[in-house]
Amino acid sequence: MADAEHIIWHQTTVTKADRERRSGHRGAVVWFTGLSGSGKSTLANRVEHELFKREIHTYLLDGDNIRTGLNSDLGFSAADRKENIRRISEVAGLFVDSNAIVLTAFISPFQADREAARQRVADDEFFEIYVKCPLEVCEKRDPKGLYKKALAGQITAFTGITSPYEEPPAPDLIIDTSEQSLEEGTQNVIDLLEKNRVIGNK
Repeated sequence: MADAEHIIWHQTTVTKADRERRSGHRGAVVWFTGLSGSGKSTLANRVEHELFKREIHTYLLDGDNIRTGLNSDLGFSAADRKENIRRISEVAGLFVDSNAIVLTAFISPFQADREAARQRVADDEFFEIYVKCPLEVCEKRDPKGLYKKALAGQITAFTGITSPYEEPPAPDLIIDTSEQSLEEGTQNVIDLLEKNRVIGNK
């Protein structure tokens, strides 16, 4: 980076620890990954709703929403996908520092990019949730009509069809939305956060 040697981190008076003591919970990244149509956004939205009811500071970062603003200049090439996740990782890290539990719903198909996202925060502040769902089920759901377009050749580099998805080798939690209900999946995520003392038991 040009002139990077002139950049000096400014230490703020209010710290992350101060925010944690006031809120009674820790900040964390809950990273939902999976194929398009697997149910990432639906699950992340429900988890955030449950946390919000507990008066926990949260924010949801959704793939499509981010691409309409912060990442509107990015396409879907391998390089742009990598940059998309890099930017999201940085934003998520800032939210964690603010004491929020940030829920991210992105296909994030490449393991290396997800691992880089994990490295942006402390190891006990990152939870990778693999929202697992068979490709044929995702194709049948096709809520945005994207699989139909991809199979017709109208979309190139579409994950699961013409671009690979690398399954997480060791996610913190696997939720199979073809077998588990939304309520079960939501409770599993809440249980994970309680077990790791991100939030308190209710």
